[in-house]
Amino acid sequence: MTTHRTTGTGAGRTAAGARTHAAAAAPRTVAATAAIPEPGPLDPAQLPVRPGEDPWTAGEVDELRDELTSEAQRLRLEIDTAEAAISGMMRDSGDGAGDDQVDAGTKNISREHELALANNARDMLAQTERALDRLRGTGFGVCESCGKAVGKARLQAFPRATLCVQCKAKQERR
Repeated sequence: MTTHRTTGTGAGRTAAGARTHAAAAAPRTVAATAAIPEPGPLDPAQLPVRPGEDPWTAGEVDELRDELTSEAQRLRLEIDTAEAAISGMMRDSGDGAGDDQVDAGTKNISREHELALANNARDMLAQTERALDRLRGTGFGVCESCGKAVGKARLQAFPRATLCVQCKAKQERR
């Protein structure tokens, strides 16, 4: 499955980022679909766990997949809603005749707030889709830094985690 992601973070992203996201939703061609084989069903017993943790069960993996899928759907809706609000604000920004500085500043703050929300939702969607891809293929539950198990409890609490607790702590200290 091909995953499209926008790049960049923060409220500084332009409306081009919104067009990039919309283009990502375009249907894939038959040739692109045929070129990338879909992985077979995931064996929960193959998912890594930390010492002392019980192995993953099929039910737990299904629950995790369902949670990630519903989160991705929610984020797509949130992005669409924010983009519609941003579009409305951009359309209305030209008719500020007679606005004083406070009104203009308020409109700018509202627009920047919506842009930040949309960008945050895009980033979360990219992380969620990446977690789903890893869950379908390989690498889910393996720390991207040290290669050890991330931990079942950590993944159940935060399924988008790609680092174990120790590596995440090191990263945050930098």
